[in-house]
Order: sequence, then structure tokens, then C-alpha cells
Amino acid sequence: MVAKVPTTVQVAEKTLQQLNKLKEEMRARSHDEVIKTLISEREKIPRSMFGANRKLRPFSNEDEAEFHEL
Repeated sequence: MVAKVPTTVQVAEKTLQQLNKLKEEMRARSHDEVIKTLISEREKIPRSMFGANRKLRPFSNEDEAEFHEL
């Protein structure tokens, strides 16, 4: 069994306020639980939803020039 060792993470005051608000809204027991939930939700979003397609190559100067002509 791995022991949990508390860690301090520095965040801006505004970030802490937002984290506290989320903690209350989510009825989470800790900031750690809020952060884990946010990470879990983020990991479920496919990269393709953000326009990232690893198979596509970057636009060349010729490509950009062609689109500007339209």
C-alpha cells in the first residue's frame, strides 16, 4: 500500500476561489477530488474535437495562397 503524502500546490487567489466554488458545486470532499474529476473529464475528450488530426500535414505557403485567392 502506498502512503498518501500531502503536497502543497501554489495557485493564484482567483484560482483558489474557483476551485472552492467547484468543490462546493460538485459536493467534493477535497480539492484533490475536484482536480481528479476535472482531469478525468478532460481525458475523455478526443483530441479530434479540438481540430487536431495527426495525419494532416501543416499548410504550405502554396496552400495558404490558394485559400486567400478564394
